[in-house]
Amino acid sequence: MENCIFCKIANKEIPSNLVYEDDYTVAFNDLNPQAPVHVLVIPKQHYSSLNELDDANVMSALLNAVKEVTKKLKITDYRTVINTGKGAGQEVFHIHLHILAGRPLKWPPG
Repeated sequence: MENCIFCKIANKEIPSNLVYEDDYTVAFNDLNPQAPVHVLVIPKQHYSSLNELDDANVMSALLNAVKEVTKKLKITDYRTVINTGKGAGQEVFHIHLHILAGRPLKWPPG
């Protein structure tokens, strides 16, 4: 997608310190962290939201990337979040998984 900031990060048009990368995904630190550790995992290919994601390889790669990032960062307690749609808090319309860690995380969030 032409104006998608996450596509530009995935295509390395915008510099980013990647935490992890494989054939399908990239992971990088969130610019507006909500926890001491806040990493975003995105597919390299554009999907606006989870509702559009229909590729089992990408689905698997996203979860595998979460496992690899948490292993690399030596995190055992963390929360993963996928916001799907504006009403659910999605702000960037390129599917992304949040990995949050480094402090106690309550439910409901707050």
